[in-house]
Amino acid sequence: MEKTRSPRNHTIVLSEKDSFLYAPRLCTASGALRGEDIINKTYNCNLFDVIDFFPPECVDLMILDPPYNLSKDFGGTKFAARGDDSYQEYLESWFPRVIRLLKKDASLYICGDWKCTAALYSVAQKYLTVRNRITWQREKGRGALSNWKNCCEDIWFATAGSEYYFNADAVKQKRRVIAPYRQNGIPKDWEETDDGKFRLTSASNFWDDITVPYWSMSENTDHPTQKPEKLIAKLILASSKPGALVFDPFLGSGTTSVTAKKLGRNYCGVEMNTEYCLLAEKRLACADSNREIQGYTDGVFWERNTSREQDK
Repeated sequence: MEKTRSPRNHTIVLSEKDSFLYAPRLCTASGALRGEDIINKTYNCNLFDVIDFFPPECVDLMILDPPYNLSKDFGGTKFAARGDDSYQEYLESWFPRVIRLLKKDASLYICGDWKCTAALYSVAQKYLTVRNRITWQREKGRGALSNWKNCCEDIWFATAGSEYYFNADAVKQKRRVIAPYRQNGIPKDWEETDDGKFRLTSASNFWDDITVPYWSMSENTDHPTQKPEKLIAKLILASSKPGALVFDPFLGSGTTSVTAKKLGRNYCGVEMNTEYCLLAEKRLACADSNREIQGYTDGVFWERNTSREQDK
């Protein structure tokens, strides 16, 4: 039954016309693929059926957002929570096959929550060099009477080798200055603008400036675990050059591909749910005319609730 939405709801939905328009853009694979076959494509397939067809060492940056160890319905495909050992076996069943695609200087980010993060680290460090853990504040979430509210998630940062690309300047954050200090009457390490007093700061591994997509945001879809474009933009800008290939084997409704396109990178994604693939293609088409990323303007990331920040 179709949802009734308010006139102010900006959630991206598919019409019959959209399905007809974007279905021909979806790809499948039944044999070996070449590098040119995967550039700027959405593969509507079961990852485990096609991953071995992808060419080796073709990916500059891989962003992984696999099912967490939770029972979840992804548009009719259900993932069941399991024991810790069983979940790690699930990761081991595909992780070595996926990282075969990484170039020798490539980077990888893998997302998880508190319950599965140990398994993610265990598997990642077995095959790659784990360099850091990002924790980001996910302000959505239900409260609990007998436990702490779960409002953070992790992203493990790993590289295929000792040589890798990282651009710290590309992911600086603009923060409001609470106690502005002046030296000889001149602002020290901050600037005064029409929007207020701000300091440009280096990005840390704790992110408290992310807004999870919701109904009034133009990037929102009905995908149950959609990641924000702002979150993915930080990973892409820090760990890939313009024109690099960004690959997401659990694409969902397309956030990685869409953000990569907006930032001038090539993209490729695999997703088994056809509706999510069509949403991804619709979002990619919209990115032709609108490359804005909420919370990222003038080449910097703005903290939440500032006048230049868009996550409202």
